[in-house]
Amino acid sequence: MIEFDHVSKYYGKKQVLKDLNFTIPDGKFVTVIGPSGCGKTTTLRTINRLTDIDQGSVRIDGVNIMDRDKVELRRSIGYVIQQIGLFPNMTVAENISVVPRLLKYDKARCEKIVDDMLAMVHMEEFRDKYPSEMSGGQQQRIGVLRALAASPEIILMDEPFSALDPMTRASLQEEFKNLQQKLNKTIVFVTHDMDEALKLADTIIFMVDGKVVQIASPEEMLDHPATDLVRSFLGKHIRDQAAPTKVEDYMLRNVRKITQNRGVHECAEMMARYSVDTLLVEESRGGKYMGIVSIGDLRKYGRTLKTIEPIVRDTQRTARVGDEAKESFDYLIDSGAGYVVVLDEKDRIAGIVTKTSVARSVAENLWGDEQ
Repeated sequence: MIEFDHVSKYYGKKQVLKDLNFTIPDGKFVTVIGPSGCGKTTTLRTINRLTDIDQGSVRIDGVNIMDRDKVELRRSIGYVIQQIGLFPNMTVAENISVVPRLLKYDKARCEKIVDDMLAMVHMEEFRDKYPSEMSGGQQQRIGVLRALAASPEIILMDEPFSALDPMTRASLQEEFKNLQQKLNKTIVFVTHDMDEALKLADTIIFMVDGKVVQIASPEEMLDHPATDLVRSFLGKHIRDQAAPTKVEDYMLRNVRKITQNRGVHECAEMMARYSVDTLLVEESRGGKYMGIVSIGDLRKYGRTLKTIEPIVRDTQRTARVGDEAKESFDYLIDSGAGYVVVLDEKDRIAGIVTKTSVARSVAENLWGDEQ
């Protein structure tokens, strides 16, 4: 359990954290969300003492973290950041085992940890690869495994998926939520993205100007936002919008796609170049949508194939340009899927709709192009 008791932090005369009081129970997934500069990353960094507080206390399992050695504390807490931070001169196995080796685990134990971690995400064949040989999504998976390697009870995550493309991001979110539930770890996850908060969290902590303004489950926060800012930031008005809206109003048009007659190697190179784990597939003649191809299928079947066509899967939900957005959005919420593929009148790929793209479009309608 993590307890914040009247925590404040100053940078010079500026108070960036203002009397924070809350508790994070064991085994829960908690997202900290709010506008830029609200103090969410500073709050996260106080837990492992990357930032020391000026007033109050932070306790883990009843022990004041100021009474613990900084290095020992940080080695006992997983930490994942947006920049991934893999060591480029180390293999995947060496990166994953960094903390276990620092903790003086013997070689056999370290190797078993690496094998077990990679097996959890079906990436055993990447054991001896270097970060430069992997896509952004694959690197971030290894970053998460490294944070889990010493079996910490707490993992801190600072916008770890924000630099990834929408499809890879949605896939990683789903994988990580399943992993957290399986391992029962306590996750503190900073984001500025309401989509991530709604999709991942058991509890959302909403911060504004260094203060906590609401702590609630996603459902409670959507139904009973504490302030107008919480209401608009979380997009509650999406539920209340009466005017019909079309999927094309909310879709992302710049998506990565490939034709079905392309080779496996070319497909893999494209995934690596754009740091994606999935590509949309279209016919080489006419451009009709065929389905998706994933990095997992390339790894599993790619060596026996000349082209990607046999491993194209038509399993993704689709919508049509002109369809009401609500149907696609309801599907995304109810199913937990990452995206819906939008097709034009000739069955060609027009774009994709994600919960994030819906939220971003609504925000732009509210505030225009303000930064």
